[in-house]
Amino acid sequence: MRRAAVAIAAGAMAVSLAACGSAEEAGGGNDSTASAAKGDDIKVGLLLPENQTARYEKFDRPLIEEKIKELTNGKATIDYNNAKQDANLQAQQVDTMITNKVDVLILDAVDAKAIKNSVQKAVDQGIKVVAYDRLAEGPISAYTSFDNVSVGKTQGEALLTALGAKAKDGQIVMMNGSVTDPNAAQFKEGAHSALDGKVKIGKEYDTKEWKPENANANMEAAISALGKDKIVGVYSANDGMAGGIITALKAAGIDVPVTGQDAELAAVQRIVAGEQYMSVYKPYAPEATAAAEMAVALAQGKSLDSIAKDKVDSGSAKGVPSVLVPVTSLTKDNINDTVIKDGVYTAAEICTGKYKAACDKAGVTG
Repeated sequence: MRRAAVAIAAGAMAVSLAACGSAEEAGGGNDSTASAAKGDDIKVGLLLPENQTARYEKFDRPLIEEKIKELTNGKATIDYNNAKQDANLQAQQVDTMITNKVDVLILDAVDAKAIKNSVQKAVDQGIKVVAYDRLAEGPISAYTSFDNVSVGKTQGEALLTALGAKAKDGQIVMMNGSVTDPNAAQFKEGAHSALDGKVKIGKEYDTKEWKPENANANMEAAISALGKDKIVGVYSANDGMAGGIITALKAAGIDVPVTGQDAELAAVQRIVAGEQYMSVYKPYAPEATAAAEMAVALAQGKSLDSIAKDKVDSGSAKGVPSVLVPVTSLTKDNINDTVIKDGVYTAAEICTGKYKAACDKAGVTG
């Protein structure tokens, strides 16, 4: 991979947040005596939740796998699977990982609550579980993600900036993520903290499975209910949904600012073209690096003290050793300083065909 993002300083991963609970309560994640010390010849299971969002296969998987190989001198074995947004399938995949006797499991849950029993089964077989990106229920040993409340607040504040005086004149539509994803609730919390009292929320939806087609249908319903002249902006929790929302808006002849998250290539192109106002850029390299470092340490029976500087509580575990990564609001003005600078995309990848003139106007280079 040519991604310079892999080299982001590890210091960026340690955000100073309020601690809660103690490491000892977190399912033994910080217990250096958890298992007999192992060398580099370990087996790591990696389970990602879906493949509709571009990030998982394009960034998360290769970054995690590359870091694990680096940390183990190429000796680790990595078992990978993707649940394709199917919680039952993911439970079966955990069973397979148990059967394959992985030493540690990196798990990005489709449904954070439904996976609890599977996490317990893995732990009962001596397999430590690192919750990745979503805070899975059960006796997890470690967790890494972004500051998700901050993500929602960043989106909400950006939308208010885009609206300016119009925030007082019309209504917005809120398109939140899936109720099965605990991150979605945190995004929503952060967004409401920025938006409530400053703009009228005409319609609000929790979007099933984060699917763009469901967001599109919800947006069409909102337009019918509110009237196209009343909508001044749309809060979209991620870029995939933003694409479906913008399709519905275009069909109705509506041009209003729309938020997003994940800095997907299609979204960056929409931002350059003025179709989407912003996205939240989440540098995947620090998150992936943290997951790999914690997984290898746990598999080798080592402490997480030097890696995980934060602690979080889930619905079923206290003081889980965690790495929480900060985020950035991505707009037309800072594309060069974010996704291009970090090697996520090149200008050539962004500025294809119909986007070239808009890129030239926005000064997108590199």
